[in-house]
Amino acid sequence: MSIKLSFYGGAGKVTGSNFLVEGSKAKILVDCGVEQGSDFIEAHIYGPFPYDVTSIDALVVTHAHLDHVGRIPKLVKDGFKGKIFMTPPTKDLTELILQDSVGIIAQEAKNSGKMPLYEQQDADKAFSLIETIDYHKETEVAPGLSVYLRNTGHILGSASVRIKDEEGTTLALTGDIGNSPSPLLPDWEGIPDADAVVMESVYGDRLHPPHEKRVDALRDALKRAIERGGAILIPAFSLERTQLMLYELSNFFDAKELPQVPVFLDSPLAIHVTAVYEKWGATYFKPEAEDEMKREGSIFTFPFLKQTLSRDQSEEIGKVQGSKIIIAGAGMSHGGRIGGWEARYLPDPSTTLLVVGYQAPGSPGRRISEGQGSIRIQGRDVICKAKIENLAGWSAHADLDELMQFAEAALVEKRPKAIFAAIGEPAAERFLAQRIHDYLGARAIVPEYGESYDISKDSVTKL
Repeated sequence: MSIKLSFYGGAGKVTGSNFLVEGSKAKILVDCGVEQGSDFIEAHIYGPFPYDVTSIDALVVTHAHLDHVGRIPKLVKDGFKGKIFMTPPTKDLTELILQDSVGIIAQEAKNSGKMPLYEQQDADKAFSLIETIDYHKETEVAPGLSVYLRNTGHILGSASVRIKDEEGTTLALTGDIGNSPSPLLPDWEGIPDADAVVMESVYGDRLHPPHEKRVDALRDALKRAIERGGAILIPAFSLERTQLMLYELSNFFDAKELPQVPVFLDSPLAIHVTAVYEKWGATYFKPEAEDEMKREGSIFTFPFLKQTLSRDQSEEIGKVQGSKIIIAGAGMSHGGRIGGWEARYLPDPSTTLLVVGYQAPGSPGRRISEGQGSIRIQGRDVICKAKIENLAGWSAHADLDELMQFAEAALVEKRPKAIFAAIGEPAAERFLAQRIHDYLGARAIVPEYGESYDISKDSVTKL
């Protein structure tokens, strides 16, 4: 008995995770995401799936980032009728993320003169198919295939998926692995029981600065920005990065390490996501953060934080003079309210823009972080005279050393027949695979889009 694994996303690219797993009796997908940094109308997103959607029995979701869940409503629209499995926090977050994407997709479709990738009714139908499962519970999700979820410490509710068939053949897919230790989340858990492992490699060729240094760097950058007297823009992913920024800002102000300036959370999605973090924090955060929440009530708010849900409230921010901090999405500056603030404030030399997350190739955020003097934002060219601060270490992804530790932990007991370095840019995937081979003595494979592999207890063979 063997398991067939096919790579239909997350091979040679950081985003767009989509893996097809076939047992003798059923087929399941792990993740169904979009490629971020691209328009929803591009062919590889808008076109048909490379498999028969109606033949899929179940979908298992590792976490709620758009590049792992963004095409789920299209999957349903195209005929998927199975169950969708994820952890309880991931369910709440996925519903928020997909609700938000419906409006973005509608606008992009209107601008391009195409039909939307999916509509509200498709998202609603997808929500009706969700069933929640928690960590450390073996669960049959389709005939002959069960899954076991472990915490990856990436974002709230994130999980690796270990799949087992009736004969005991096992395959694990990590989704994204967290940058542990996190101020909020437990450390990632290793996978000791897989015949093959598909692991992410976003930072497979790079190291993050130590965690204490990233906090110091953020505080120092904010001090410099406040002294400059202009607007301080933080394009932040609504999910996880925004919550980390709010947590650290709260600590800075509480310790009087920064002068008190107005802070605006200008993202309805981020506001709702923060509420989900507060809902589940008491049971899904690391013990220290849980204790902090019990003592303080909220660890993401402070007296001079203003949350602007409506467009009218957002527009009022522009009337505030002097230094002010604006946190808004999207994290790669490819949508959301941050684009309006960048168009307004980037031409001003007193402005500071803090880059605190991964910027995909081709995204506006990547071009800004690389120092391009003119960036096209919301359909017009914007001259950038602002101070750009690239702050490393805030990614929610593990770096090279942690990825190597993760791979080593997988080799201790069962010792997989192969480790696939996926979910990364090609150079990072190749570098990590070479390291795993050279330093750990394991077989490492860099898969390509569309490739399939047969996985058994004894071998991993390309088909």
